[in-house]
Amino acid sequence: MTTAPAIDLRTFTTLDDVRGDLIDVYAEVRAPLLHLPNYAVTAFGDRLDRHGADPGFVAVLAYAKGHPVGYGYGNTIERGDRYWQRICPAPTEKYTESPALALKEGGVRPAWRGTGTARRIHDALLATREEPYVTLMVNPAAGDGKVHALYRSWGYKDIGSSQPSPASPVLSVMIRAND
Repeated sequence: MTTAPAIDLRTFTTLDDVRGDLIDVYAEVRAPLLHLPNYAVTAFGDRLDRHGADPGFVAVLAYAKGHPVGYGYGNTIERGDRYWQRICPAPTEKYTESPALALKEGGVRPAWRGTGTARRIHDALLATREEPYVTLMVNPAAGDGKVHALYRSWGYKDIGSSQPSPASPVLSVMIRAND
């Protein structure tokens, strides 16, 4: 890991002031995939608007010299949430009996990968939360498996798979304690 220049981490609980920055970073992070319907910027914008209106929404963005270089966001999910309902096999009650934090999206501009920025965003986001568990879905093919392995190195474990929409790839569902 190389040392990154100084970044400023900012936390947001509404989309009002940050939607444009989220879309800007997303478009660069997912540039190789934007031709696929599920990854198109418009599809992301629709998901972002939906997630931003969900209970417990929080986003953390990293800025360098005033420009956004990475982001992560999520929200609270309760027992019975469609997030849990789409997982196969169904998660154990241990994970669903209390509200959990679902990390819905995250990414770091290519020039900032390998600098620790993604981990700093992740940890700052989790530090704002009290849910006992945090869960996420990852495309196991992302980065030739490197993204999945990265989450494992951060303490996440696989608990199943999910295909959130017909246009989405089958994703690995991961979870860890929020400690």
